[in-house]
Amino acid sequence: MSDPHSMFHDAIRRGGHRLTPQRKIILETVHELGGHCTPDDVFRRVQSKNDAINRATVYRTLEFLVNQGLLTTAHLHANQVVYELAGEAPHHHIICQNCGQQIEVNHTMVAPLFAKIGEELNFVVLTNHLVLFGLCPDCQGTSARLENPE
Repeated sequence: MSDPHSMFHDAIRRGGHRLTPQRKIILETVHELGGHCTPDDVFRRVQSKNDAINRATVYRTLEFLVNQGLLTTAHLHANQVVYELAGEAPHHHIICQNCGQQIEVNHTMVAPLFAKIGEELNFVVLTNHLVLFGLCPDCQGTSARLENPE
């Protein structure tokens, strides 16, 4: 199996773009952080490696990598944007709004919904990282007690 780093680097080059040292270090940093990392997480880690890369470069590069299809974004907890490497298949998450537990949801569970939206609304869903918020089984009772104190 080929190295995922080289596949991402090749994808940047195939898109007609240069693999700059900044792009390389930021892409590698997102990989090291293991997904769902904030721009600030990436910036702090990048700064420890190369303090010449500023915050604006990190933000611009993250957006560039999203536009190239190499990273995906999601809005978690109070609209906090997080980044992770794009996988071969889309994946999704459900997140408990009370305790923050995150559960990955296989795309096969939401693909029928996307297809139905496409058929009924003549709309092509391009989302490859859906996040749904709710309450996990453990917090369902807790939340109800918090909302309805007796």
